[in-house]
Amino acid sequence: MASQARLSRVFGAVNIGSFRVSAMIAGLTENGEMVVLGSGHRAAQGIKRGYVVDMAAATHAVRAAIEKAEKFAGHEVSSVWIGSSGAGLSSMIESFQLDIGGRRIEDEDIEQLLGEARKGLPGEGRMVLHAHPACYMLDGAEGVANPKGLYAERLGVDVHVIMADSAPVRNLREAVQNAHLDIERIVAAPIAAGYACLTPEERNLGVALVEFGAEVTNVALYAGGMLVDLHVIPSGSADITDAIASSFGIRRFQAERLKCVSGSANASPTDHREMVSINGPDDEQTGPLALGADDKNRIPRSELIAVITKELDQLMSEVGRSLQKMGFAAAQGGQVVLTGGGAELAGLADYTQSALGKPVRIGRTPALRGLPEAHAVPGFATLAGLVLYAAEAPPDILDMKLRGGVSGNYGGLALIKRIWLAMRDYF
Repeated sequence: MASQARLSRVFGAVNIGSFRVSAMIAGLTENGEMVVLGSGHRAAQGIKRGYVVDMAAATHAVRAAIEKAEKFAGHEVSSVWIGSSGAGLSSMIESFQLDIGGRRIEDEDIEQLLGEARKGLPGEGRMVLHAHPACYMLDGAEGVANPKGLYAERLGVDVHVIMADSAPVRNLREAVQNAHLDIERIVAAPIAAGYACLTPEERNLGVALVEFGAEVTNVALYAGGMLVDLHVIPSGSADITDAIASSFGIRRFQAERLKCVSGSANASPTDHREMVSINGPDDEQTGPLALGADDKNRIPRSELIAVITKELDQLMSEVGRSLQKMGFAAAQGGQVVLTGGGAELAGLADYTQSALGKPVRIGRTPALRGLPEAHAVPGFATLAGLVLYAAEAPPDILDMKLRGGVSGNYGGLALIKRIWLAMRDYF
């Protein structure tokens, strides 16, 4: 438990993944420092590729994770911010306009425009998770940060919308509420991960964030300080584990241990001489031998790495196609940041840099006071990002009461995307 200075606010967060459900309780001190009071996790149950498939099991996992965090924090929470990586996440840009008639723009005009934008958000079986005002326009002139006090015939706004399938989101809500928790907001995992792993400069200049989860890989493009595009790939590090188990005819927990302890994304000339044991120190030494194993139930490390790299080749091909669709693959020098539990695989940054032809680094959990060392790894980055997102509370028209004073300083998304394309073509 972290030493509790005077706290102005306390946040609870639960990240619901397909491999683990993790929880954190953190407090914001009066001087603006985020302090982790307690965190905990347990194996995910009732979750498949980000979707709730067993309500009772998912609820139990959420309750167990938050109780562990509360125990370490010495503090109970009644409401939480939820991270979701499944539920059919997608993003789009919606444009809205309002006739001004050539007069001076006031707060009421901006309020009316954002109100019309909120009413005009897409639906039809989809649920809006985020709707961030990104760019104001005056008579077609883009990139206006704050239109108040300016004159125009027409005032417009671009809104970046992140959506999810309605039914899976309702299942997620019910699983959390059945655990006796209120929900502050369901946050798309790529947004939370961005708060944890990316610097403000990276988010402004343009960066691709690849969240390598157990059963879902999210590919997000950031530019101008915000997420501007998103693709979801329904595969992840658990597929590598399954391939190892299938290739050697072993149990899944053995395959997971092999991947984490002896696996790598890169081969070395000595791998064929190194034998790795299928059995762990506490495993029974009896039973059938693995396929291709010697009489001590060991396999060459080279064969293990061959299985891992075959699966990685398929996944990185999908990631590359996603980046190409987003216009990122053609840009020179654009950095890729890998995070999520799958990013903990040895040698993955070097492998990805070679596969994508981009500079790559691993995005880890930020250095928060009180964060346990075991949770200061990429697999817990999204969880930490949830409390950082909650503390910052970025503008979202879903939350705006729209009663004046809402003309904040928003970035210019249309201008951002145009600059990004220009930089790509120039370099």
